[in-house]
Amino acid sequence: MNSTTTNEQLSPWPWSVTESQIQFDTQAMGQQLKDFSRSCYVVNHVDKGIGIAVEAQVAANGKVDSQSHPVSAFAPALGTESLGDSNFRRVHGVKYAYYAGAMANGISSEELVIALGKAGILCSFGAAGLIPSRVEAAINRIQTALPNGPYMFNLIHSPSEPALERGSVELFLKHKVRTVEASAFLGLTPQIVYYRAAGLSRDAQGNIVIANKVIAKVSRTEVAEKFMMPAPAKMLQKLVDEGSITAEQMELAQLVPMADDVTAEADSGGHTDNRPLVTLLPTILALKDAIQDKYQYDTPIRVGCGGGVGTPDAALATFNMGAAYIVTGSINQACVEAGASEHTRKLLATTEMADVTMAPAADMFEMGVKLQVVKRGTLFPMRANKLYEIYTRYDSIEAIPADEREKLEKQVFRSSLDDIWAGTVAHFNERDPKQIERAEGNPKRKMALIFRWYLGLSSRWSNSGEAGREMDYQIWAGPALGAFNQWAKGSYLDNYQDRNAVDLAKHLMYGAAYLNRVNTLTAQGVKLPGELLRWRPTERMA
Repeated sequence: MNSTTTNEQLSPWPWSVTESQIQFDTQAMGQQLKDFSRSCYVVNHVDKGIGIAVEAQVAANGKVDSQSHPVSAFAPALGTESLGDSNFRRVHGVKYAYYAGAMANGISSEELVIALGKAGILCSFGAAGLIPSRVEAAINRIQTALPNGPYMFNLIHSPSEPALERGSVELFLKHKVRTVEASAFLGLTPQIVYYRAAGLSRDAQGNIVIANKVIAKVSRTEVAEKFMMPAPAKMLQKLVDEGSITAEQMELAQLVPMADDVTAEADSGGHTDNRPLVTLLPTILALKDAIQDKYQYDTPIRVGCGGGVGTPDAALATFNMGAAYIVTGSINQACVEAGASEHTRKLLATTEMADVTMAPAADMFEMGVKLQVVKRGTLFPMRANKLYEIYTRYDSIEAIPADEREKLEKQVFRSSLDDIWAGTVAHFNERDPKQIERAEGNPKRKMALIFRWYLGLSSRWSNSGEAGREMDYQIWAGPALGAFNQWAKGSYLDNYQDRNAVDLAKHLMYGAAYLNRVNTLTAQGVKLPGELLRWRPTERMA
């Protein structure tokens, strides 16, 4: 509505502003929009166009006098606290409905967890693929730096190495790690049930206390359902029989869900089913509502979402779809705190949305499970897929044709397969000796372990910056990284050496809140200047 200097007008909002309160300069208006602690009042001046004020007066009877201007649109003083579920922030003791997801082999490093934790942001240490002594060292360092949190550790399902999964749980219980991010689970295992149930008790008032919190990362409804339901009685009874949990803990475990939070994992880096976010999240949310109706939990499960969330626009869209919190992964791998080499971080900073593909996963190689990796600047995806093709075609190393075997030894392994097998034996004797026992007398199994040598080391080469192995680097990433790089282009974030995890987290959360405010105003018919419609990374926020 245009204002005049001669007639009283009816305002669509019960406020008016004087001209001295209004900013018409685009830069000044941008600063007002970014000040989430104050409301925004937009006027449409007949001569000067759109202006914004942060103060207003009540217009008597909805009428604006000749000395004032009617408010055409209004946005309340809401910022990052308006995004997501406040219970997520309360339960986990964090500032934002946001967490940085795990990246295996310590890519989600101690430095990453500590930096984010000190800023009040939750991060999951990438414990997957690491031996127990390495994980224990990380626990000690993180707990020393963050005695009151927030932090969590990744517990990855290891169908080929159950001893590692059990060992991780025992470490978490020993050191009182109170939150784990359960990922890549195909169903519930005794290990994750043990962790959950072992932390259950009642307080003096008889209320159930859940000491060990679980955030389950899932991409399938059948897996989500298991984590949303109580632990199965049969699995609990076995834990009672072996003395791992008490009879009371078994009883309590049947009254609470297996997870406090369920993350719908869409098209992410690493383990992924490449699910579209816009179909996965509503499906998991509907499932959560149905299960809550059935079990009537005192504290309803929260459903968040990750995979594809790499820009403020994507973050806001995810929140608007009903996510209780958002999760980032790929974008953090290029940060200075990540446990990735300089070469890898530099490559990640130039990755585009189409520069990713699927390749066999080391931990679930025999099952044909794949994960999402970068294909630009590395031959890993091609070589890894070739290994799986050979595995499915032949029954043993000896059955591989001589010329094919020679190519593998020269181009991929750079050593004889006999020498690789000797190294594989030494590797698994440290991690899980039963793997070698299972391969004795089983040529197919032996071949799988040899091929997993390459798949496992390729990610470590990427992390450590192994010279001469650059074309074999296995680098996990999803299309969200390409979207982030495009958004950051031309800003200081274009330089990978200027990327800090806390800064990125704040840009996504504050950017989403800013866009939410802009959308609130434009939905009321206001046409803001084009340069105010986007959140730009013009300055560091950490």
